[in-house]
Amino acid sequence: MDTVRTLSLILATLTMGMITGAFAVFWHAIMPGLATTDDRTFVSAFQSIDKAIINPWFMISGFAGALICTLAATFTQLGRPAFPWIAAALALYLVAFVITIVVNVPLNNAIKAAGLPERATDLAAIRVAFDEAKWRMWNLVRVLVSTAALTCLTWALVVHGRTTVS
Repeated sequence: MDTVRTLSLILATLTMGMITGAFAVFWHAIMPGLATTDDRTFVSAFQSIDKAIINPWFMISGFAGALICTLAATFTQLGRPAFPWIAAALALYLVAFVITIVVNVPLNNAIKAAGLPERATDLAAIRVAFDEAKWRMWNLVRVLVSTAALTCLTWALVVHGRTTVS
């Protein structure tokens, strides 16, 4: 059972790191870079990025993977010293997961559904309706809570290692 506990905790930490990195890259590079572009480039680039990110590898190694692996780590560590840290990570990541589903995905879907109209005024309206400030603000919350979750899982690894070796 120790092997299962250890592997589930390692996978939870790795997948949480991957999703935290994805959220952070959007915060630090992608959205600031897109913010400096014209409306046509913004709409087109965001649609392309959103289409590319919805793939099985990203879902398994990041978004859903972090949830599934952290759930597995939580159940395998019930009653053990690392459990509180893993449970805290799960609660924190659930915040990011819900924000993604409730805020970011609907905004992403709206900009995708708008298509690529030929008139610049339509593109400007699509960009305004997307609400970059709202998307970025909630993405920052995802960065912060997933970073906190990753920190909890990292500490859980330390606690697990200390109790496994002893």
